[in-house]
Amino acid sequence: MIIDTHTHLDAHAFAEDREETIRRAREAGVDRMINIGFNRETIPTTMALAETYDFIYAAVGWHPVDSIHMKPEDLDWIASLCSHEKVVAIGEIGLDYHWDTSPKDVQQRVLREQLRLAREVGKPVVIHNRDAHEDIVKILREEHAKDVGGVMHCFSGSWETARQCLDMGFYISLGGPVTFKNARVPKEVLKEVPLDRLLIETDCPYLAPHPYRGKRNEPAYVRLVAEAAAVMKGKSLEEIARITTENAQRCFGIQ
Repeated sequence: MIIDTHTHLDAHAFAEDREETIRRAREAGVDRMINIGFNRETIPTTMALAETYDFIYAAVGWHPVDSIHMKPEDLDWIASLCSHEKVVAIGEIGLDYHWDTSPKDVQQRVLREQLRLAREVGKPVVIHNRDAHEDIVKILREEHAKDVGGVMHCFSGSWETARQCLDMGFYISLGGPVTFKNARVPKEVLKEVPLDRLLIETDCPYLAPHPYRGKRNEPAYVRLVAEAAAVMKGKSLEEIARITTENAQRCFGIQ
């Protein structure tokens, strides 16, 4: 059995076949999924999925791309949802310096606010980091994120950045890019990351693994990520599935 630790099953891309997509995942051995609500639109739909399916859990937070739209009452809303039995993390939160939609200072403030909330409620965090490696590490350290830990989602940084995150107690999650032929850096990170800190994900409907690259991703394809990890780690698929499942259970406090 495999846990897909990062899905967006409530995305419009699944509007026509969401139930079939979930069924295919279960048939592929994906027995649990963590869906991510990251703004006013997706937090309610994520909660609805978690309340509909006993094997789908929720993470709720405010995405850095949308941070300019976050209001104080939104942070209060996220805080109130953290007491829900199916909410296992705050996320995805972080920094995104690729898309010029929210000023860097606003992104950093919103990230700090949510890290402080995570410490208050005792929830791990799901960190989004795009082209902001130095600032992410700096803020995680300054906000004592080690106290709650969490996961570096769809990690795209160097091994040195990964090592610094591991030192703060974070798990490193890898997805479809590790299956791409030209993805040198993610493969280097996968080879180096300790097995007891490795998670796998799809980030569906985005970043589909080979041979589906460029097409819609879905949770069933997380098995391809597990297969790639098995080859690079010199382990069987069954071992990688067991280890990453145990890691996800430990990270998110689920059984």
